[in-house]
Amino acid sequence: MSRSRRSGLHCCLAFLFKFLAFLQAFAAVSALLYAAWILSRWARHHHLHLHHLLPDLWFVCALMAAGLFYCLLLLAGCVAAEINSACFLCFHTILAVLMMLLEAALAADLFFNKNWIQDLPYDRTGELSNLLSFIQSNLHLCKWAAIAIVATQAFSLLLATILRTMVSTPSADYDSDEDFVVIRRPLLVAQGAPAYLPTTVDTRGFHPDLWSSRMRHKI
Repeated sequence: MSRSRRSGLHCCLAFLFKFLAFLQAFAAVSALLYAAWILSRWARHHHLHLHHLLPDLWFVCALMAAGLFYCLLLLAGCVAAEINSACFLCFHTILAVLMMLLEAALAADLFFNKNWIQDLPYDRTGELSNLLSFIQSNLHLCKWAAIAIVATQAFSLLLATILRTMVSTPSADYDSDEDFVVIRRPLLVAQGAPAYLPTTVDTRGFHPDLWSSRMRHKI
């Protein structure tokens, strides 16, 4: 693959990766805004102290931590795609894999454990119950939203892996013979090699020694 095509493909994949990260940012920012709204409403009716956050307000803390982690993950991915850094892309890939593993473990627990709601601590804000009621009343819509988010995350992880491979792989210039000659031409000029080597000797050329000997005989 030529360098221009490789660069164009890299730009397209990086743009698509950043676009998917922008779409996922809506979910991360929505989680942060929802957690901030719960805290602000709780602070209007109660005295909010830091030691009350855990375990009383564990749902708000977990929601805010998940939103912050998701935002940092997306930010690291966008920075990595912008500066073409294999280290940043590797860091983003590791975090994305960890997040998807946690999501898979949570989904498996919700699916196989029918009494998972009883294993959770009591939420004093009551927002967990409201959220579960909203999900049950809009189960079809929430299911498709979850599938879309997971598919977007998986596709973003695939793009990050491809971009990391393209950045870490050195590009070789084997595009055409013309580029090869242009690269080597200064080396040939520096060596001072002749353009061609004569294969025959011209006997009609001018020889100073022979002419001087003939002139001596004539004198």
